[in-house]
Amino acid sequence: MTPRDDGGGGIRGLRILYLSHRFPYPPAGGAKVRAYHTIKRLAAHNTVTVAAPVRDAEELAAAETLAGQGPSVETAPISRAGGLVRTLGSALTGHTASLGYFRSPRLIRRVRQLVARGEFDLVVVHSSSVAPYVADLVGPTKVLDFVDMDSRKWLDYTRYTRLPMRLVYALEGRCLSRIERRLAAQFDLSVVATAVEAESLQAIAGTVPYTVVPNGVDLSYFHPTEDAYDPKSLCFVGRMDYFPNVQAMHRFCAEAWPQVRRAVPSAQLRIVGANPTARVRDLARIAGVEVTGTVDDVRPYVRAAACTVAPLEIARGTQNKLLESMALGVPVVASPLAARGVDARAPDHLLQAAGPTETAQRVVELMTDPQERARLAAAGRAQVESRHDWARALDRFEHDLKTILHDHGRVDGAGEWAC
Repeated sequence: MTPRDDGGGGIRGLRILYLSHRFPYPPAGGAKVRAYHTIKRLAAHNTVTVAAPVRDAEELAAAETLAGQGPSVETAPISRAGGLVRTLGSALTGHTASLGYFRSPRLIRRVRQLVARGEFDLVVVHSSSVAPYVADLVGPTKVLDFVDMDSRKWLDYTRYTRLPMRLVYALEGRCLSRIERRLAAQFDLSVVATAVEAESLQAIAGTVPYTVVPNGVDLSYFHPTEDAYDPKSLCFVGRMDYFPNVQAMHRFCAEAWPQVRRAVPSAQLRIVGANPTARVRDLARIAGVEVTGTVDDVRPYVRAAACTVAPLEIARGTQNKLLESMALGVPVVASPLAARGVDARAPDHLLQAAGPTETAQRVVELMTDPQERARLAAAGRAQVESRHDWARALDRFEHDLKTILHDHGRVDGAGEWAC
């Protein structure tokens, strides 16, 4: 089927399969947010089927809720407990653990059956972890949204871990890199979230067709208010069972936080995020540090802070926590690695800090200089409105989809997904 122009550069009348490694509803967390907004955009003028494994009753209920909003839904259960078994089994048989964890034979059969029947004109895959479900299939145009090049993440981990995990991460990274190269060749278009990830894609896969679609932020949900903030309050937001977040907060609390407290003795740090590990919960023993665990709404915690911090030493793609803080009118102090995934300049729109001492200095500046905080609050919000609005990002995505649909070239032959 040839896509029809909707007058605004979009596509209409297509039958689209959107395949994701995690069920993209509710839109909480970076990967789910990107997937949800993409599905919502495509479903406005096309028929969309969402397919994803579900891990528990809560995700199954979420799938039913999304189905009530319009898209068709195809799911299959994969148990959380079985995740370790699938991961170890994949590693022992020479397959990547990432693909093994999200592998659902039942969902694979169902998706391939639907594609073989000619049900879809376009297949969009979110994450390389489920791309092998459809990589070898011919018929529909196939688009793979890598978002981030996951192989680089595993290789980054090797710099911060000891044996034997350093070896495990290195093997996973190298294996996944080879698979990413094959996948990019088998899809008609690859998508990444940042220019840095595009460089990684090109280094792995060469001159495959690709586009950069930045992450956006829901500007109506994340918006500034006139509520007073606490000039002595600091906030970090992120899942606290995710290694880069855990590693960043441990170093920050050990090295930067004592410097902040010396300058501002009553300073308070809130670490806001789901599933804090035991190591993270232990940080609450430090004077002035609170670990909240899961909260219903992160916005009040962020809005109450003089600034948020993102001192990440491992950071791939876009850090949504930066976008959301800037959209809320709360300045950000970020490491260079975290800041590079956001279309913003330091010190115009946010502050960069390399290392604990500089991070502490920038935080203290914002705690003690309300004029500078106000300047960055306004500039950050304006920059997000200009560069990270979902409508703008998905305009670009639909334009590139229309182009590739008019001129798609398929690559056949899957081979084995072993290293």
